[in-house]
Amino acid sequence: MRGSVSLRVRSAHLQYEQTFHRNITILKGDSASGKTTLVDMIQEYELNGSDTGIILSCNCPCRVLSGNTWKEQLKGMHGSLVFIDEGNRFAASEEFAHEIRRTDNYYVIVTRESLSNLPYSVTEIYGIHSAGKYASQEPVYHHMYRIYGDYDLQNGREPQLSSIKPSIR
Repeated sequence: MRGSVSLRVRSAHLQYEQTFHRNITILKGDSASGKTTLVDMIQEYELNGSDTGIILSCNCPCRVLSGNTWKEQLKGMHGSLVFIDEGNRFAASEEFAHEIRRTDNYYVIVTRESLSNLPYSVTEIYGIHSAGKYASQEPVYHHMYRIYGDYDLQNGREPQLSSIKPSIR
């Protein structure tokens, strides 16, 4: 797959929006920031569709890869945005790195580990910010931000944090 993949996942109280530019994106961050919730929403939508109350908008299929049968699952995924939640040990293995090189998928990996076997860019390491109120019934909007900014080679400037603004309706 080439180009960018735009994702929007929304439920009654949560919304995530992000555009992925490379085939491997890493999501890092503190506990309770919404990383696993994002993966769970995608998996729930994948299993039960719109009956879940989740609205998923993406320019390619979204899948969740997990468990000991990951290789068999991966064989059926083509041209997809594939999410892998932390706790799936295979994501750090050489075998996984070898297998995904032969696919045309984009991967979003939620992890706190070092993934030295995977060729990902530091500009594709993101965290999640939340905006909104938890105490009331107002929606909470999540957006991702780059942990490491872009380096301006022409002017020799230090990296700046690049932030994606949430779309609040």
